Amino acid sequence: MRQLELLAPARDTQIGIAAIDCGADAVYIAGPRFGARQAAGNDIEDVRRLCEYAHRFGAKVFVALNTILYDNELEDAYSQMLAVQEAGADALIIQDMAIMEMAREGFGRRHERFRIPLHASTQCAIRTPEQARFLEGLGFSRLILERELSLEEIRAIRSAVSCELEFFVHGALCVCYSGQCYLSEKIAGRSANRGACIQACRSRYDLVDAGGRTIVKDKALLSLKDYNLRGRLEELAEAGITSFKIEGRLKNGSYVKNVVRDYSIALDDIAGRYPHIYERGSFGTVAGGFVPDTAKTFNRGYTELFIDGKRGRWASMEAAKSMGEEIGTVTSISRDRTSVTLRLQNRSVTLNNGDGFSFVAKDGSVAGFRADICEGPVIRCKPVQALFTGARVFRNINAAFERELEKQACSRVIRAVTDLEFTRKDGGWAVTTRTRSEDGRCVEITADAGGQDASNIERMRSMIHSQIEKTTGGYRFILDRITAGHGLPFMSASALNGIRRETAEKLDALPCGRKDILHRDLEKTHKNHSLPKDVTYKSNVSNSLARKLYLDAGAETISQAYELTHHDEAELMRTRYCIRYELGMCPRHHKVKDSGPLFLLNNGQRFALQFDCRNCEMTVLNTL
Repeated sequence: MRQLELLAPARDTQIGIAAIDCGADAVYIAGPRFGARQAAGNDIEDVRRLCEYAHRFGAKVFVALNTILYDNELEDAYSQMLAVQEAGADALIIQDMAIMEMAREGFGRRHERFRIPLHASTQCAIRTPEQARFLEGLGFSRLILERELSLEEIRAIRSAVSCELEFFVHGALCVCYSGQCYLSEKIAGRSANRGACIQACRSRYDLVDAGGRTIVKDKALLSLKDYNLRGRLEELAEAGITSFKIEGRLKNGSYVKNVVRDYSIALDDIAGRYPHIYERGSFGTVAGGFVPDTAKTFNRGYTELFIDGKRGRWASMEAAKSMGEEIGTVTSISRDRTSVTLRLQNRSVTLNNGDGFSFVAKDGSVAGFRADICEGPVIRCKPVQALFTGARVFRNINAAFERELEKQACSRVIRAVTDLEFTRKDGGWAVTTRTRSEDGRCVEITADAGGQDASNIERMRSMIHSQIEKTTGGYRFILDRITAGHGLPFMSASALNGIRRETAEKLDALPCGRKDILHRDLEKTHKNHSLPKDVTYKSNVSNSLARKLYLDAGAETISQAYELTHHDEAELMRTRYCIRYELGMCPRHHKVKDSGPLFLLNNGQRFALQFDCRNCEMTVLNTL
């Protein structure tokens, strides 16, 4: 059986627990330091609490320690590695090869050894079979693939390696190959590889030609729509993906719950249609809850990017923030600008008090306002100065849906099948309860069932069913069989409830079963034929241990990370997204005249664009 793992982001423990309740098979979270989102750090005790909850359902917790490290940080990083291991983490997500070296050899005077699996972060920009073979050869048990891949490229990597493959399926998209964006470092001295990205791809730029002529003014020219591959999960599974990852370690709880529930339903459908091929990566089913709708939470519009190996219009250059779902067009605004009337795009849409709205103002900026009172298509609000007749209005906060997410909380339960056997004993009755949970835990309890015979056996049998078949302590009990010689004892509802509660307590005392997690042996250093002889700055080597690993693996020259050198010839980003294609200016696809050199302008800084048409890629360079 092949597992289908839904991997959810957790900014904190509370969001991680909510993700598991909504159907996640695993969550990823950062520890105190060295996560690629500085604003999403968590104490070790918070990680421990999340692990304890996740493991109740056989779900897993992966800790992101995926920044590059400097030599003076290695000891702290190793201490954190050991701490999250002791807290119960199931794997560590890493970018810096120094962590691989420390996991193999230990570090300093510490005698504790690191034992849990290592996952190669998407920051490793894994997009070729050769890169995948190199990392698998080092001992990574899972590779988190580059987002800008096609199904065909994923299949090629699957054929090249035997380790697990993870792929992003929903959320924000970096415009360039992950881990190889240096634009934030160049503009603000804040490195994306150090967890401090300023999201330069969401900034607004002018596009100019070599003569200084402005072609596009003040647009988010590098901003992409959000990923949404909900309809492609089955194809990804067939291509060899094990883990389906949702982006969003900075997202709030309502976003995570909504997206996780939506994708969990989709994976359940696949597992249900192919029960002999696929199974979910954890135990339990989701009870209750809300009807998910990813159009109603944060998004910049959706794209499937390059999954079919074809170009499309991927940009969200009009607005790099969430616009939400389009609601309608402004037909009139009151003189005091506190009443707005819309022509609704869909007459069945209901606007709610407290809804949030956005629109693109005439100067190209994104503005927003909050509704105080909604009456049909009329919105009453505080004065909105930038709004104008004819503006397209989007709803980016659906107050009714947010309330539903809060009130209709999901819960997760493990199925526990129970048999009751009644026997006569010393003039009375005894009952033996045998229970097996879906993850394989077995509990047997024998108790006194009293000395009185039931006067109505069928009524007693019905009562036993109704009292045993309840949800208690995270277990949904299913009574499979009642056996008895002749008759049944009379048992009160409280006595039957006591049996059920005791069974739940005894199940809790046993560790939940675990579905297989791949753990490769960390190879000792060896020559690796997949490694280039010249390791460039794009490998982000920023310390002596990473350098040692590459040298031992056969590298002849190793360049330091961009953060340590800032050399002028560096590509600040390389991407499959192309501004010329997006604007209909591509000589190859649109058969138009080459525009010549193009540049991005931002706050007095100029960046040259180059177009690698042979590989259909665009690069952003330091000013030439």
